[in-house]
Amino acid sequence: MSNDTDLYSGFRHPGEIISHAVWLYHRFALSFRNVEEILRSRGVEVTYESVRQWCLRFGAEYAKRIRVRAGRCGDTWHLDEVFVRINGNQYYLWRAVDQEGDVLDILVQPRRNAKAAKRFFRKLLKGHGYSPRIVVTDKLKSYSAAQRKLRMGAVHETDRYRNNRAENSHQPTRQKERQMRGFKSACHAQRPLSTLGPIQDLFRHDRHLMPAQSYRQLWEKGMEEWNQVAGIVPAI
Repeated sequence: MSNDTDLYSGFRHPGEIISHAVWLYHRFALSFRNVEEILRSRGVEVTYESVRQWCLRFGAEYAKRIRVRAGRCGDTWHLDEVFVRINGNQYYLWRAVDQEGDVLDILVQPRRNAKAAKRFFRKLLKGHGYSPRIVVTDKLKSYSAAQRKLRMGAVHETDRYRNNRAENSHQPTRQKERQMRGFKSACHAQRPLSTLGPIQDLFRHDRHLMPAQSYRQLWEKGMEEWNQVAGIVPAI
């Protein structure tokens, strides 16, 4: 049963089904129709349009709760930008992760200049409420210019290979972009991708570096936290 009754009030399906559908969509490279078929195979009749509405309505709320529960992130921020095609036009997805690889925030912008870097830094500082000790980026000069204007005072590192952590964090974005067959607008990209990061972080473990039992324990801990975020009481 759900203990967050207000969150799911007015919906025909219980919170367990809704949260599971949202988890499937953001955790794996699945389409709304794929999630519909998985639920149908388990005896749950729901349309892909319902799954889409659930992801729009609840995905951002879940991601917000995950960020609140995570508390303060690391003091080393890795920033990088990657281009995405939106209706045939080139945009840039700016992403920041901490030293553990947890996504701090993203921002889709049409430019890759100092003004865009400054806007992204401001979003990060406002959202997290503190300035990092170290900022790691590539050699794009826009980052240095933005830091000087904001007077952040953080140590700026641009050594080769130092920013691999941020560059590797773009892989789930590319998977989601292919699965969605591209983005229709900047908002169409911003909403799902800003939700994707926190949900992925709950289950992002270096599986190849640990025994199976340790991985299972971490996975179960992630699912327990997901149920708490979604307001679900596990069945006894």
